[in-house]
Amino acid sequence: MKKQTTSINMKKILSLICHSLEDDKAINIKTIDLKKRSSIADFMIIASGNSTRQVSSMANNLIKKLKDNGISSRKPEGITNSDWVLIDAYDIIIHLFRPEVRDFYALEKMWEIPSSINSEIKTK
Repeated sequence: MKKQTTSINMKKILSLICHSLEDDKAINIKTIDLKKRSSIADFMIIASGNSTRQVSSMANNLIKKLKDNGISSRKPEGITNSDWVLIDAYDIIIHLFRPEVRDFYALEKMWEIPSSINSEIKTK
């Protein structure tokens, strides 16, 4: 499937997503740069909501804001149960979790570069 091109640059899209999540009181919002590490997306955003209702609301509000700004996304996954909702906005993948589910899957640990590796890279 062909990626959608938009007139909005990546920084503005990331800002739009993070502001939407902040407005909906998302917990522990993390943005992970994937550009040099994966071909699936340029960025991954991970956030939590306190309940399935909050996760569902955050997902629906975010999808609406993306659409209102001319950014289409594929159909979200997991919105029915809302324990873990995946929104694929082509170059940005957004994961919204309940805290227990987020802790169980620990996506940050899988995708973030550990600080020991960061310090080795900087010293070389």
